Amino acid sequence: MTGLHVLIDTIDDALPQTQCGKCGHPGCRPYAEAIAAGEAINRCPPGGDATVARLAELTGREPTPLEEPPQPPLVAWIREAECIGCTKCIQACPVDAILGAAKRMHTVIATECTGCELCVAPCPVDCIDLLPHPDWLAADSEPARQDYLDSRARKGRQRFAARNRRLARQADEKRQQRARRQASLRPTPTPEAATEVGASPMSSSALRASRISLMAGLKRLERKEQRDDLTGEERAELERQQAGLQARVTELDRQLASAAADSADSPAGGNQRRMAVKAAEQSLRKARQQLAHAQRQGSSNGIASAEQQLQRAQEMLDDARTSD
Repeated sequence: MTGLHVLIDTIDDALPQTQCGKCGHPGCRPYAEAIAAGEAINRCPPGGDATVARLAELTGREPTPLEEPPQPPLVAWIREAECIGCTKCIQACPVDAILGAAKRMHTVIATECTGCELCVAPCPVDCIDLLPHPDWLAADSEPARQDYLDSRARKGRQRFAARNRRLARQADEKRQQRARRQASLRPTPTPEAATEVGASPMSSSALRASRISLMAGLKRLERKEQRDDLTGEERAELERQQAGLQARVTELDRQLASAAADSADSPAGGNQRRMAVKAAEQSLRKARQQLAHAQRQGSSNGIASAEQQLQRAQEMLDDARTSD
């Protein structure tokens, strides 16, 4: 393990693991990596001034005031009678701390909730409140409060990692299912087909050009079929030719769809850049959700804070898209 990795791990351990994204990154680990690369250390409201001081000590920088007011430990609370079962909060929760199903009442597992607020903005009926966490309120001494924070950080990191593994596994299963469907629809190559398309797969541009040519041939046959002086034998021959061309168009459409899917799923080249763009796009979506929620609530401070996060997320996305 390199010195940089050790530094990132140490910084990550100092963060509260709420996975809230208020720092402009999709989780505490990405923010730790950004801090190690030189980003500001004062963008973690859940960590408060104590986290800024710890990060300053680890990085050798001067402590600076938080960009946003510090946030005490919170818990999301769903007003269950108003819940419409849309599952948007379940999808937004970074630690899988919400139970429920489509069109069924949802509820928060309070002991697992990190108070990240990410479930609040997507809720279309504003039925989620953020309250002081009962475990935090029950802590009556500094050691007890620290024990709670340590426990929340440990659970937050574990559940965040478990959720990411689950999402990756589900995405992989979908790719495999799509590949199996495509394989089941793909006809067994015949010698005639092999001679027609050649030994090597045609490029997408060649496939599209062939399709245009075939469609033009179909149009010509349709015009011929409209003639009144055709014999029954001639009309039957035109229909046979049309059926053959249409079958070839269908096969080209299948090959084009397969080529598009293969291109989308290809892992070669640019993986790091695509991951950076994806992370930045996720941050931008969350910032927009938070801004929409603040506007619904009419909170001027919340709107100003969300607009800052939105600007920072847009700058991250622009940088990710333009990086080599």
